[in-house]
Amino acid sequence: MSDLSKLTISAARDALRKGEVTAVELTEACLTEIDGAGALNAFVHHTPDIARAQATAADARIKAGDAPDLCGIPLGIKDLFCTKGVPSQAASRILEGFRPEYESTVTTQLFDAGAVMLGKLNMDEFAMGSSNETSVYGNAVNPWKIDDRQLTPGGSSGGSASAVAADLCLAATGTDTGGSIRQPAAFVGITGIKPTYGRVSRWGIVAFASSLDQAGPMTKDVRDAAIMMTAMSGHDPKDSTSAELAVPDFEAMLTGDIRGKKIGIPKEYRMDGMPDEIEALWAKGQDMLRDAGAEIVDITLPHTKYALPAYYVIAPAEASSNLARYDGVRFGHRAKLAQGDGITEMYEKTRAEGFGPEVQRRVMVGTYVLSAGFYDAYYNRARKVRALIKRDFDQVFDQGIDAILTPATPSAAFGLGEMTDADPVQMYLNDVFTVTVNLAGLPGISVPAGLDANGLPLGLQLIGRPWEEGDLLNTAYALERASQFVAKPAKWW
Repeated sequence: MSDLSKLTISAARDALRKGEVTAVELTEACLTEIDGAGALNAFVHHTPDIARAQATAADARIKAGDAPDLCGIPLGIKDLFCTKGVPSQAASRILEGFRPEYESTVTTQLFDAGAVMLGKLNMDEFAMGSSNETSVYGNAVNPWKIDDRQLTPGGSSGGSASAVAADLCLAATGTDTGGSIRQPAAFVGITGIKPTYGRVSRWGIVAFASSLDQAGPMTKDVRDAAIMMTAMSGHDPKDSTSAELAVPDFEAMLTGDIRGKKIGIPKEYRMDGMPDEIEALWAKGQDMLRDAGAEIVDITLPHTKYALPAYYVIAPAEASSNLARYDGVRFGHRAKLAQGDGITEMYEKTRAEGFGPEVQRRVMVGTYVLSAGFYDAYYNRARKVRALIKRDFDQVFDQGIDAILTPATPSAAFGLGEMTDADPVQMYLNDVFTVTVNLAGLPGISVPAGLDANGLPLGLQLIGRPWEEGDLLNTAYALERASQFVAKPAKWW
Protein backbone atom coordinates (compact mmCIF):
# COMPACT_ATOMS: atom_id res chain seq x y z
CA MET A 1 0.00 0.00 0.00
CA SER A 2 2.77 2.49 0.89
CA ASP A 3 4.21 2.29 -2.62
CA LEU A 4 0.93 3.44 -4.18
CA SER A 5 1.67 7.08 -3.35
CA LYS A 6 4.84 6.84 -5.46
CA LEU A 7 2.83 6.28 -8.64
CA THR A 8 2.63 8.91 -11.34
CA ILE A 9 -0.80 10.12 -12.43
CA SER A 10 -0.56 8.21 -15.70
CA ALA A 11 0.45 4.95 -13.99
CA ALA A 12 -2.29 5.32 -11.36
CA ARG A 13 -4.88 6.14 -14.03
CA ASP A 14 -4.06 2.98 -15.93
CA ALA A 15 -4.07 0.85 -12.77
CA LEU A 16 -7.43 2.29 -11.70
CA ARG A 17 -9.01 1.56 -15.07
CA LYS A 18 -7.67 -1.99 -15.08
CA GLY A 19 -9.05 -2.58 -11.59
CA GLU A 20 -5.59 -3.26 -10.15
CA VAL A 21 -6.16 -0.66 -7.44
CA THR A 22 -9.08 1.42 -6.19
CA ALA A 23 -9.23 5.16 -5.64
CA VAL A 24 -9.94 4.50 -1.96
CA GLU A 25 -6.75 2.40 -1.65
CA LEU A 26 -4.74 5.06 -3.45
CA THR A 27 -6.14 7.79 -1.20
CA GLU A 28 -5.55 5.81 2.01
CA ALA A 29 -1.93 5.24 0.98
CA CYS A 30 -1.42 8.98 0.55
CA LEU A 31 -3.19 9.81 3.82
CA THR A 32 -0.87 7.38 5.62
CA GLU A 33 2.18 9.06 4.07
CA ILE A 34 0.90 12.51 5.05
CA ASP A 35 0.33 11.40 8.64
CA GLY A 36 3.98 10.31 8.85
CA ALA A 37 5.43 13.43 7.24
CA GLY A 38 4.75 16.11 9.82
CA ALA A 39 8.43 17.09 9.78
CA LEU A 40 8.00 18.41 6.22
CA ASN A 41 5.11 20.71 7.22
CA ALA A 42 3.81 20.48 3.65
CA PHE A 43 0.11 19.96 4.42
CA VAL A 44 -1.41 22.64 6.66
CA HIS A 45 -5.11 21.71 6.49
CA HIS A 46 -5.99 18.01 6.30
CA THR A 47 -9.24 16.90 4.65
CA PRO A 48 -9.34 13.10 5.04
CA ASP A 49 -13.15 12.91 5.20
CA ILE A 50 -13.52 14.87 1.96
CA ALA A 51 -10.80 12.75 0.36
CA ARG A 52 -12.46 9.46 1.29
CA ALA A 53 -15.86 10.62 0.06
CA GLN A 54 -14.38 11.82 -3.24
CA ALA A 55 -12.41 8.57 -3.64
CA THR A 56 -15.56 6.48 -3.08
CA ALA A 57 -17.42 8.55 -5.69
CA ALA A 58 -14.47 8.16 -8.08
CA ASP A 59 -14.53 4.38 -7.73
CA ALA A 60 -18.23 4.40 -8.63
CA ARG A 61 -17.50 6.51 -11.74
CA ILE A 62 -14.68 4.19 -12.79
CA LYS A 63 -16.92 1.14 -12.31
CA ALA A 64 -19.60 2.82 -14.45
CA GLY A 65 -17.06 3.50 -17.23
CA ASP A 66 -17.16 7.27 -16.67
CA ALA A 67 -13.53 7.90 -15.77
CA PRO A 68 -11.73 11.07 -16.90
CA ASP A 69 -7.93 10.96 -16.65
CA LEU A 70 -7.86 12.44 -13.13
CA CYS A 71 -10.68 10.30 -11.75
CA GLY A 72 -9.53 8.88 -8.41
CA ILE A 73 -6.18 10.73 -8.40
CA PRO A 74 -5.23 12.16 -4.96
CA LEU A 75 -3.97 15.76 -5.16
CA GLY A 76 -2.73 18.45 -2.80
CA ILE A 77 -4.19 21.96 -3.23
CA LYS A 78 -2.12 25.08 -2.55
CA ASP A 79 -3.63 27.19 0.23
CA LEU A 80 -4.08 30.07 -2.26
CA PHE A 81 -7.03 28.27 -3.92
CA CYS A 82 -10.44 28.85 -2.36
CA THR A 83 -12.02 25.51 -1.47
CA LYS A 84 -15.63 25.54 -0.30
CA GLY A 85 -15.99 24.99 3.44
CA VAL A 86 -12.26 24.33 3.88
CA PRO A 87 -9.80 26.86 5.40
CA SER A 88 -8.22 28.94 2.65
CA GLN A 89 -5.83 31.35 4.33
CA ALA A 90 -3.13 32.07 1.75
CA ALA A 91 -0.79 31.21 4.67
CA SER A 92 -1.68 34.52 6.33
CA ARG A 93 -2.97 35.34 9.80
CA ILE A 94 -5.27 37.99 8.33
CA LEU A 95 -7.39 35.23 6.72
CA GLU A 96 -7.57 33.21 9.94
CA GLY A 97 -10.79 31.23 10.09
CA PHE A 98 -11.82 32.05 6.52
CA ARG A 99 -13.80 29.21 4.95
CA PRO A 100 -15.07 30.20 1.50
CA GLU A 101 -18.68 29.69 0.47
CA TYR A 102 -17.50 28.96 -3.06
CA GLU A 103 -14.99 26.85 -4.98
CA SER A 104 -12.26 28.21 -7.26
CA THR A 105 -12.67 27.45 -10.95
CA VAL A 106 -9.49 25.34 -11.03
CA THR A 107 -10.50 23.12 -8.11
CA THR A 108 -14.04 22.88 -9.50
CA GLN A 109 -12.64 21.55 -12.79
CA LEU A 110 -10.31 19.13 -11.01
CA PHE A 111 -13.09 17.77 -8.79
CA ASP A 112 -15.47 17.54 -11.75
CA ALA A 113 -12.78 15.37 -13.38
CA GLY A 114 -12.90 13.07 -10.33
CA ALA A 115 -9.73 14.24 -8.55
CA VAL A 116 -9.43 13.72 -4.79
CA MET A 117 -8.40 16.54 -2.41
CA LEU A 118 -6.09 15.35 0.36
CA GLY A 119 -5.78 18.79 1.94
CA LYS A 120 -4.32 22.29 1.62
CA LEU A 121 -0.62 22.89 1.10
CA ASN A 122 1.83 25.30 2.71
CA MET A 123 3.11 28.36 0.87
CA ASP A 124 4.66 31.79 1.38
CA GLU A 125 2.17 34.30 2.78
CA PHE A 126 0.02 35.64 -0.09
CA ALA A 127 2.55 33.92 -2.41
CA MET A 128 5.18 36.54 -1.53
CA GLY A 129 8.47 34.74 -1.10
CA SER A 130 11.00 32.36 -2.63
CA SER A 131 11.67 30.06 0.32
CA ASN A 132 8.32 29.32 2.07
CA GLU A 133 9.64 31.13 5.16
CA THR A 134 6.93 33.83 5.24
CA SER A 135 4.12 31.36 5.99
CA VAL A 136 2.01 31.81 9.12
CA TYR A 137 2.17 28.01 9.47
CA GLY A 138 5.97 27.98 9.62
CA ASN A 139 8.11 26.91 6.71
CA ALA A 140 7.68 23.77 4.64
CA VAL A 141 10.84 21.68 4.43
CA ASN A 142 12.55 20.23 1.37
CA PRO A 143 12.60 16.41 1.45
CA TRP A 144 16.15 16.62 0.06
CA LYS A 145 18.76 17.15 2.74
CA ILE A 146 22.50 17.74 3.15
CA ASP A 147 23.77 16.08 6.33
CA ASP A 148 21.66 17.62 9.11
CA ARG A 149 20.99 20.89 7.28
CA GLN A 150 17.35 21.45 6.40
CA LEU A 151 16.75 23.08 3.03
CA THR A 152 14.06 25.30 1.58
CA PRO A 153 11.66 23.68 -0.88
CA GLY A 154 11.48 27.05 -2.64
CA GLY A 155 8.54 29.39 -2.84
CA SER A 156 5.91 30.39 -2.94
CA SER A 157 4.56 26.92 -3.81
CA GLY A 158 6.94 25.24 -1.35
CA GLY A 159 4.39 22.96 0.27
CA SER A 160 3.23 21.75 -3.15
CA ALA A 161 6.82 21.02 -4.20
CA SER A 162 7.69 19.21 -0.97
CA ALA A 163 4.52 17.09 -1.00
CA VAL A 164 4.98 15.92 -4.60
CA ALA A 165 8.71 15.20 -4.20
CA ALA A 166 8.09 13.25 -0.98
CA ASP A 167 5.26 11.19 -2.56
CA LEU A 168 2.63 12.50 -0.14
CA CYS A 169 0.33 13.07 -3.12
CA LEU A 170 0.46 12.20 -6.81
CA ALA A 171 0.50 15.85 -7.89
CA ALA A 172 -0.41 19.33 -6.64
CA THR A 173 -1.65 22.70 -7.77
CA GLY A 174 0.66 25.70 -7.66
CA THR A 175 0.61 29.34 -8.68
CA ASP A 176 3.34 31.33 -10.37
CA THR A 177 3.65 35.14 -10.19
CA GLY A 178 7.40 35.43 -10.71
CA GLY A 179 8.62 31.82 -10.64
CA SER A 180 6.63 30.30 -7.77
CA ILE A 181 5.96 27.02 -9.61
CA ARG A 182 9.21 26.68 -11.53
CA GLN A 183 11.72 27.60 -8.80
CA PRO A 184 10.38 25.18 -6.15
CA ALA A 185 9.98 22.45 -8.79
CA ALA A 186 13.69 22.85 -9.62
CA PHE A 187 14.66 22.82 -5.93
CA VAL A 188 12.98 19.45 -5.25
CA GLY A 189 13.49 17.63 -8.56
CA ILE A 190 9.96 17.63 -10.00
CA THR A 191 8.23 19.17 -13.03
CA GLY A 192 6.31 22.44 -12.83
CA ILE A 193 4.67 24.45 -15.61
CA LYS A 194 3.40 28.03 -15.63
CA PRO A 195 0.88 28.28 -18.50
CA THR A 196 0.35 31.28 -20.77
CA TYR A 197 -1.40 34.09 -18.90
CA GLY A 198 -5.12 33.54 -19.48
CA ARG A 199 -4.90 29.79 -20.18
CA VAL A 200 -6.04 28.84 -16.64
CA SER A 201 -8.74 30.74 -14.76
CA ARG A 202 -7.67 32.91 -11.82
CA TRP A 203 -11.21 33.04 -10.36
CA GLY A 204 -11.27 31.92 -6.73
CA ILE A 205 -7.48 32.15 -6.34
CA VAL A 206 -6.39 34.71 -3.73
CA ALA A 207 -4.78 37.50 -5.75
CA PHE A 208 -1.19 38.68 -5.35
CA ALA A 209 -0.42 40.53 -8.60
CA SER A 210 -3.36 40.13 -10.96
CA SER A 211 -1.53 40.75 -14.26
CA LEU A 212 1.18 38.21 -13.38
CA ASP A 213 -0.54 35.41 -11.38
CA GLN A 214 -1.16 32.11 -13.16
CA ALA A 215 -2.04 28.67 -11.79
CA GLY A 216 -0.42 25.48 -13.00
CA PRO A 217 0.39 21.87 -12.07
CA MET A 218 3.35 20.50 -10.11
CA THR A 219 3.92 16.85 -10.99
CA LYS A 220 6.34 13.94 -10.95
CA ASP A 221 6.95 14.04 -14.70
CA VAL A 222 6.05 15.86 -17.91
CA ARG A 223 3.25 13.47 -18.91
CA ASP A 224 1.49 14.13 -15.62
CA ALA A 225 1.86 17.88 -16.18
CA ALA A 226 0.17 17.49 -19.57
CA ILE A 227 -2.70 15.50 -18.04
CA MET A 228 -3.29 18.09 -15.33
CA MET A 229 -2.94 20.99 -17.75
CA THR A 230 -5.77 19.59 -19.86
CA ALA A 231 -8.05 19.41 -16.81
CA MET A 232 -7.09 22.82 -15.36
CA SER A 233 -7.28 24.87 -18.57
CA GLY A 234 -10.23 26.46 -20.34
CA HIS A 235 -12.23 29.63 -20.74
CA ASP A 236 -13.99 30.96 -17.65
CA PRO A 237 -16.56 33.77 -18.05
CA LYS A 238 -15.98 34.66 -14.37
CA ASP A 239 -12.37 35.68 -15.18
CA SER A 240 -12.17 38.64 -17.56
CA THR A 241 -8.57 37.73 -18.46
CA SER A 242 -9.43 34.12 -19.35
CA ALA A 243 -8.81 33.29 -23.02
CA GLU A 244 -11.59 31.90 -25.19
CA LEU A 245 -9.47 29.15 -26.67
CA ALA A 246 -10.11 25.46 -27.14
CA VAL A 247 -8.07 23.21 -24.86
CA PRO A 248 -6.08 20.58 -26.75
CA ASP A 249 -5.30 17.11 -25.42
CA PHE A 250 -1.83 18.02 -24.19
CA GLU A 251 -0.89 14.43 -23.39
CA ALA A 252 -1.61 13.36 -26.97
CA MET A 253 0.99 15.90 -28.15
CA LEU A 254 3.83 14.15 -26.29
CA THR A 255 5.63 12.45 -29.17
CA GLY A 256 9.16 13.33 -28.09
CA ASP A 257 9.92 14.28 -31.70
CA ILE A 258 11.57 17.72 -31.77
CA ARG A 259 13.53 17.30 -35.00
CA GLY A 260 13.88 20.62 -36.77
CA LYS A 261 12.79 22.68 -33.77
CA LYS A 262 14.83 25.80 -33.10
CA ILE A 263 15.87 26.27 -29.48
CA GLY A 264 17.09 29.73 -28.50
CA ILE A 265 19.92 30.31 -26.01
CA PRO A 266 19.79 33.90 -24.67
CA LYS A 267 23.21 35.39 -23.99
CA GLU A 268 21.75 37.69 -21.32
CA TYR A 269 21.06 34.70 -19.04
CA ARG A 270 24.79 34.14 -18.60
CA MET A 271 24.99 36.06 -15.35
CA ASP A 272 28.19 37.20 -13.64
CA GLY A 273 29.05 34.85 -10.82
CA MET A 274 26.74 32.07 -12.04
CA PRO A 275 27.94 28.76 -10.51
CA ASP A 276 29.92 26.49 -12.84
CA GLU A 277 27.42 23.68 -12.12
CA ILE A 278 24.54 25.73 -13.48
CA GLU A 279 26.57 26.69 -16.56
CA ALA A 280 27.53 23.04 -17.14
CA LEU A 281 23.93 21.83 -16.77
CA TRP A 282 22.76 24.46 -19.25
CA ALA A 283 25.40 23.30 -21.77
CA LYS A 284 24.37 19.69 -21.16
CA GLY A 285 20.74 20.61 -21.83
CA GLN A 286 21.72 22.17 -25.15
CA ASP A 287 23.61 19.00 -26.10
CA MET A 288 20.65 16.80 -25.21
CA LEU A 289 18.22 18.83 -27.31
CA ARG A 290 20.71 18.97 -30.19
CA ASP A 291 21.13 15.19 -30.04
CA ALA A 292 17.32 14.89 -30.18
CA GLY A 293 17.33 16.71 -33.51
CA ALA A 294 16.77 20.32 -32.48
CA GLU A 295 18.80 23.25 -33.79
CA ILE A 296 20.48 25.36 -31.10
CA VAL A 297 20.45 29.08 -31.92
CA ASP A 298 22.10 31.94 -30.00
CA ILE A 299 19.58 34.73 -29.37
CA THR A 300 19.46 38.05 -27.57
CA LEU A 301 16.82 39.37 -25.16
CA PRO A 302 18.36 42.79 -24.55
CA HIS A 303 16.00 44.08 -21.86
CA THR A 304 16.44 41.07 -19.57
CA LYS A 305 18.61 43.03 -17.12
CA TYR A 306 15.67 45.32 -16.35
CA ALA A 307 13.24 42.48 -15.60
CA LEU A 308 13.82 42.11 -11.86
CA PRO A 309 13.55 45.84 -11.09
CA ALA A 310 10.43 46.14 -13.26
CA TYR A 311 8.87 43.09 -11.61
CA TYR A 312 9.56 44.40 -8.10
CA VAL A 313 7.75 47.61 -8.96
CA ILE A 314 4.74 46.11 -10.77
CA ALA A 315 4.09 43.14 -8.45
CA PRO A 316 4.12 45.16 -5.18
CA ALA A 317 1.98 47.86 -6.80
CA GLU A 318 -0.68 45.29 -7.71
CA ALA A 319 -0.32 43.64 -4.30
CA SER A 320 -0.91 46.98 -2.59
CA SER A 321 -4.18 47.32 -4.50
CA ASN A 322 -5.30 43.71 -4.02
CA LEU A 323 -4.51 43.48 -0.31
CA ALA A 324 -6.40 46.67 0.54
CA ARG A 325 -9.55 44.50 0.78
CA TYR A 326 -8.29 42.86 4.00
CA ASP A 327 -9.52 45.14 6.73
CA GLY A 328 -10.89 42.92 9.50
CA VAL A 329 -14.47 44.00 8.82
CA ARG A 330 -16.04 41.21 6.76
CA PHE A 331 -13.88 38.12 7.29
CA GLY A 332 -10.60 36.89 8.72
CA HIS A 333 -8.60 38.26 11.63
CA ARG A 334 -9.71 41.41 13.50
CA ALA A 335 -7.52 43.05 16.15
CA LYS A 336 -8.83 43.70 19.65
CA LEU A 337 -9.36 47.41 20.14
CA ALA A 338 -8.68 49.64 23.12
CA GLN A 339 -11.26 51.96 24.63
CA GLY A 340 -11.74 54.90 22.29
CA ASP A 341 -10.27 53.23 19.19
CA GLY A 342 -12.13 54.00 15.97
CA ILE A 343 -12.30 52.52 12.48
CA THR A 344 -8.85 53.86 11.52
CA GLU A 345 -7.21 52.21 14.55
CA MET A 346 -9.03 48.96 13.76
CA TYR A 347 -7.64 48.95 10.21
CA GLU A 348 -4.13 49.79 11.38
CA LYS A 349 -3.98 47.25 14.21
CA THR A 350 -5.64 44.48 12.18
CA ARG A 351 -3.23 44.88 9.27
CA ALA A 352 -0.21 45.20 11.56
CA GLU A 353 -1.15 41.93 13.29
CA GLY A 354 -2.50 40.13 10.22
CA PHE A 355 0.20 40.76 7.61
CA GLY A 356 3.71 39.39 8.07
CA PRO A 357 6.88 41.50 7.58
CA GLU A 358 7.46 40.54 3.92
CA VAL A 359 3.87 41.27 2.94
CA GLN A 360 4.02 44.60 4.78
CA ARG A 361 7.27 45.44 3.01
CA ARG A 362 5.80 44.79 -0.43
CA VAL A 363 2.56 46.59 0.30
CA MET A 364 4.51 49.66 1.42
CA VAL A 365 6.74 49.54 -1.66
CA GLY A 366 3.68 49.15 -3.87
CA THR A 367 1.82 52.00 -2.21
CA TYR A 368 4.89 54.22 -2.59
CA VAL A 369 5.34 53.57 -6.33
CA LEU A 370 1.64 54.23 -6.93
CA SER A 371 1.61 57.52 -5.01
CA ALA A 372 1.03 60.76 -6.89
CA GLY A 373 4.61 61.96 -6.88
CA PHE A 374 6.19 58.69 -7.99
CA TYR A 375 3.61 57.00 -10.26
CA ASP A 376 5.29 58.11 -13.50
CA ALA A 377 8.85 57.75 -12.20
CA TYR A 378 8.38 54.14 -11.08
CA TYR A 379 5.14 52.40 -12.01
CA ASN A 380 4.64 53.82 -15.50
CA ARG A 381 8.31 53.35 -16.31
CA ALA A 382 8.16 49.72 -15.15
CA ARG A 383 5.12 49.12 -17.39
CA LYS A 384 7.06 50.48 -20.37
CA VAL A 385 10.01 48.20 -19.56
CA ARG A 386 7.58 45.29 -19.35
CA ALA A 387 6.35 46.08 -22.88
CA LEU A 388 9.96 46.08 -24.13
CA ILE A 389 10.65 42.71 -22.48
CA LYS A 390 7.57 41.25 -24.16
CA ARG A 391 8.69 42.73 -27.49
CA ASP A 392 12.09 41.02 -27.11
CA PHE A 393 10.37 37.64 -26.88
CA ASP A 394 7.97 38.44 -29.72
CA GLN A 395 10.86 39.30 -32.03
CA VAL A 396 12.72 36.09 -31.17
CA PHE A 397 9.65 33.95 -31.82
CA ASP A 398 8.95 35.85 -35.05
CA GLN A 399 12.43 34.79 -36.18
CA GLY A 400 11.39 31.14 -35.99
CA ILE A 401 12.53 30.17 -32.49
CA ASP A 402 10.23 27.47 -31.09
CA ALA A 403 11.40 27.48 -27.46
CA ILE A 404 14.07 29.05 -25.27
CA LEU A 405 16.32 27.06 -22.92
CA THR A 406 17.66 28.64 -19.71
CA PRO A 407 18.59 27.57 -16.20
CA ALA A 408 15.58 27.43 -13.87
CA THR A 409 17.38 28.81 -10.80
CA PRO A 410 20.76 30.41 -10.06
CA SER A 411 21.61 27.65 -7.53
CA ALA A 412 20.38 24.46 -5.90
CA ALA A 413 18.15 24.69 -2.81
CA PHE A 414 19.71 26.72 0.00
CA GLY A 415 19.43 26.18 3.74
CA LEU A 416 16.43 27.41 5.69
CA GLY A 417 17.30 30.67 7.43
CA GLU A 418 20.34 31.35 5.26
CA MET A 419 18.79 34.25 3.35
CA THR A 420 16.00 35.51 5.58
CA ASP A 421 18.27 37.73 7.68
CA ALA A 422 20.13 39.08 4.69
CA ASP A 423 19.18 41.94 2.40
CA PRO A 424 15.74 41.04 0.95
CA VAL A 425 17.12 41.77 -2.50
CA GLN A 426 19.33 38.67 -2.21
CA MET A 427 16.18 36.55 -1.87
CA TYR A 428 14.57 38.37 -4.81
CA LEU A 429 17.52 37.39 -7.03
CA ASN A 430 16.27 33.78 -6.91
CA ASP A 431 13.70 34.87 -9.49
CA VAL A 432 16.27 36.17 -11.96
CA PHE A 433 15.60 33.48 -14.62
CA THR A 434 11.84 33.25 -14.15
CA VAL A 435 10.28 36.73 -13.82
CA THR A 436 10.68 37.60 -17.51
CA VAL A 437 8.21 34.81 -18.37
CA ASN A 438 5.52 36.31 -16.13
CA LEU A 439 6.14 39.85 -17.36
CA ALA A 440 5.69 38.66 -20.96
CA GLY A 441 2.75 36.35 -20.13
CA LEU A 442 4.48 33.32 -21.67
CA PRO A 443 4.39 29.62 -20.76
CA GLY A 444 7.45 28.25 -18.97
CA ILE A 445 8.32 24.83 -17.56
CA SER A 446 11.01 23.56 -15.20
CA VAL A 447 12.30 20.04 -15.76
CA PRO A 448 14.78 18.28 -13.40
CA ALA A 449 17.94 17.57 -15.35
CA GLY A 450 20.80 16.80 -12.99
CA LEU A 451 22.35 16.90 -9.51
CA ASP A 452 24.89 19.31 -8.05
CA ALA A 453 28.05 18.30 -6.19
CA ASN A 454 26.04 17.84 -2.98
CA GLY A 455 23.55 15.56 -4.70
CA LEU A 456 20.78 18.16 -4.84
CA PRO A 457 18.50 18.47 -7.89
CA LEU A 458 18.94 21.18 -10.52
CA GLY A 459 16.36 22.16 -13.11
CA LEU A 460 16.34 23.55 -16.62
CA GLN A 461 13.68 25.94 -17.85
CA LEU A 462 12.04 25.96 -21.26
CA ILE A 463 10.08 29.04 -22.36
CA GLY A 464 7.51 28.60 -25.12
CA ARG A 465 5.44 30.62 -27.54
CA PRO A 466 2.16 32.01 -26.17
CA TRP A 467 -0.65 29.42 -26.20
CA GLU A 468 1.74 26.70 -27.41
CA GLU A 469 1.88 24.67 -24.18
CA GLY A 470 1.54 21.50 -26.23
CA ASP A 471 4.76 22.15 -28.13
CA LEU A 472 6.46 23.30 -24.94
CA LEU A 473 5.46 20.14 -23.08
CA ASN A 474 6.66 18.00 -25.98
CA THR A 475 10.07 19.71 -25.97
CA ALA A 476 10.22 19.24 -22.19
CA TYR A 477 9.30 15.59 -22.70
CA ALA A 478 12.24 15.17 -25.08
CA LEU A 479 14.53 16.83 -22.54
CA GLU A 480 13.17 14.64 -19.75
CA ARG A 481 13.77 11.46 -21.77
CA ALA A 482 17.31 12.54 -22.61
CA SER A 483 18.27 13.54 -19.06
CA GLN A 484 16.80 10.34 -17.54
CA PHE A 485 16.49 12.04 -14.15
CA VAL A 486 15.15 9.49 -11.67
CA ALA A 487 16.79 10.59 -8.39
CA LYS A 488 14.59 10.73 -5.30
CA PRO A 489 15.31 12.09 -1.81
CA ALA A 490 16.29 9.54 0.83
CA LYS A 491 13.46 9.32 3.36
CA TRP A 492 14.41 10.92 6.70
CA TRP A 493 11.08 12.44 7.81
